[in-house]
Amino acid sequence: MQPFVFNTTKSIVFRPGASAELAQVAGGLLGQRVLFVTDPGLRKLGLCDPALAALKDAGHEVILFDTVEADPSRATLEQAVAAGEGATGVVGFGGGSSLDVAKVAALLLGSGEDLDEAWGVGQARGPRLPLVLVPTTAGTGSEVTPVSIITVGAEEKRGVSSPVILPDIALLDADLTLGLPAPITAATGVDAMVHAIEAYASSNANNNPLSQMLARQALQLLGANIRTVVTDPGNVEARGAMLLGSMLAGQAFANSPVAAVHALAYPIGGTFHIPHGLSNALVLPHVLRFNAPEAYALYAEIAADAFPELAQVEGTQARCAAFIEALADLAVELKMPTRLRDVDIPETALEKMAEDAMIQQRLLVNNPRAVTQADALAIYRAAW
Repeated sequence: MQPFVFNTTKSIVFRPGASAELAQVAGGLLGQRVLFVTDPGLRKLGLCDPALAALKDAGHEVILFDTVEADPSRATLEQAVAAGEGATGVVGFGGGSSLDVAKVAALLLGSGEDLDEAWGVGQARGPRLPLVLVPTTAGTGSEVTPVSIITVGAEEKRGVSSPVILPDIALLDADLTLGLPAPITAATGVDAMVHAIEAYASSNANNNPLSQMLARQALQLLGANIRTVVTDPGNVEARGAMLLGSMLAGQAFANSPVAAVHALAYPIGGTFHIPHGLSNALVLPHVLRFNAPEAYALYAEIAADAFPELAQVEGTQARCAAFIEALADLAVELKMPTRLRDVDIPETALEKMAEDAMIQQRLLVNNPRAVTQADALAIYRAAW
């Protein structure tokens, strides 16, 4: 059997209402002075209030940093680090952006290392401060991944990828996802499905049986519940299933990394500020069609996990094709934009996007089929 390494978050707490028990669950780990990283939208909605009250009532001093934006910038990260000077622990509360900022803030506050030396795979030295992550969307899986993505300059996205930034505790509270609007619920749910699909078919040498098992379980949960959470947003059971599915997909791709869907999504988000989950969804079927000559057997294996009715389709190539079409149809059913033009990306931008996508070699090397710049352009044209 192929050798592999599997790393994940040390402790996972999955319970509705658990965020209100943050001090009880993690107070001893976090210490006296806690940097709490979140975004202004969640603060306005009051979703952070029970967790903040729990910490303060237990006697913790809380440094609140609540200005994280989508696709967080290096400047935002540096501001969070400056605000957290003297902190003994860090809480990331929110979507992937807040969790990503919290991860690297905990690293830089704990180690004092230079950010420019931490970019890339396995470059972060640590140690980091104690870290607890509380996701409020069922999509990124960031609470169990050793990756943080930060926007550098106007458009470029860079990553810190190291087991050092895996948190001590991931706290999954389905109640926090109940207020998510349908478009965000849909996009983040498809994002989690992308994580599972790309992890399962990754050509990375560390693709392993644990990641593949987790990816399949994730697709079963996500495929069975994504329509429900969009049409019946108050369904806590379905919300919990999506949150768990997102986490399992995160564990899968944390160890069997994602590939061309993400590489081609990054210029969409970085240049046009389209949310990450939607960026992935816009190129997903087109990348899978491109990959199919090399990956059809793998896609056929997982097709019925996401869409049980596809078990009736005979033949691996036919089942693969049906799987890709089912994913495209799902986006339409969920009322998501399905074309690049639908999100105001001009056709004249495609060549520059293809050029920018090629920067993401750390992802493209994991794709089951090699992608050239001409291939990337063709995929964007198909998606436009």
